[in-house]
Amino acid sequence: MGFYHDRILPRLIESACSAEPVMQVRRQVVPLCSGTVLEIGAGTGINFHLYDPSQVTKVWALEPSLGMRRLARKRLRNPLPVEFQWLDLPGEQVPLADNSVDTVLLTYTLCTIKDSEKALQQMLRVLKPGGQLLFCEHGLAPDSGIRRIQNILTPVWKRLAGGCHLNRPIQDCIQSAGFEITSSEVRYLENLPRFAAFTYTGRAIKR
Repeated sequence: MGFYHDRILPRLIESACSAEPVMQVRRQVVPLCSGTVLEIGAGTGINFHLYDPSQVTKVWALEPSLGMRRLARKRLRNPLPVEFQWLDLPGEQVPLADNSVDTVLLTYTLCTIKDSEKALQQMLRVLKPGGQLLFCEHGLAPDSGIRRIQNILTPVWKRLAGGCHLNRPIQDCIQSAGFEITSSEVRYLENLPRFAAFTYTGRAIKR
């Protein structure tokens, strides 16, 4: 992957994804997880200490980047509230059985998955009937001026930011994969560049 993607990029992503406006959203969403959880794009483990141990029994932490998992070790030095196990594969290759998890968690990761449709179909496959997909993701903004900036920046941004798409229509992607969104909220996060600040949060179930 090269020195930039292995050593520098994980630190840049951790810094951006742990900014206080982003952490406020994480603190709203992650504690809603329950049962056996599949966290897609666990990254450097920013969510690890946000899980509610009274609600969650185990977390499968899927993260293909060795650089990300390396940085996560510092969080693993402290006792974690729930049982964790790494899955070192991309989101398009979830190595779990059908109908085997109660919650799928997406936090600022769907933007980076190359084949987001295939990855969401994998999430749908492993989710139990009655299970939930919880998400907080940035993506395509509603304002034409911001959209124009997102579309212009995305080709270069992807190369610099680990494949991150600024202009993914997150809710459309989730619904197209076979999920039904049962609750959602969209807004710009404060104190962040608006082209990267439009955030979708919500809950979805199998249609």
